[in-house]
Amino acid sequence: MMKFLQLGFLPSSTGVALCALRLWLGLSMLLLHGWGKLSGFSQMAAHFPDPLGIGSHASFALTVLAEALCSALLVLGLFTRLAALTLASELGVAFTLIHGHVLSGEHSGELAFIYLAGFVALFIGGGGCCSLDGRLGKKAA
Repeated sequence: MMKFLQLGFLPSSTGVALCALRLWLGLSMLLLHGWGKLSGFSQMAAHFPDPLGIGSHASFALTVLAEALCSALLVLGLFTRLAALTLASELGVAFTLIHGHVLSGEHSGELAFIYLAGFVALFIGGGGCCSLDGRLGKKAA
């Protein structure tokens, strides 16, 4: 019973953990946030917040770039650190400038804060061995 509680049957691989994190965060960001913004770009762009003062359309375009393209790159594990840094930047802006560092209550930035943590972890950890980055790196070495 004690061996089972130690969960020794699970793989203890950082690469597998990074793959799970990449897929989980990348797919959820792409499917739950990026895809809707990409498909509704023309309707949503004019009403999007402009926290950086660059215009609603430009702010929305950068958000779609992060949430759709960078999320897809994360899923593939291609340019993982750059994609994670882009997403972390976008979520950092959302958490600080849109949600005002608020973690609870109506219009809280809790979800942005949690995504931010995951993207920072992927920026630090990279794509791992189960990514295209890892596969391409092994061929070049």
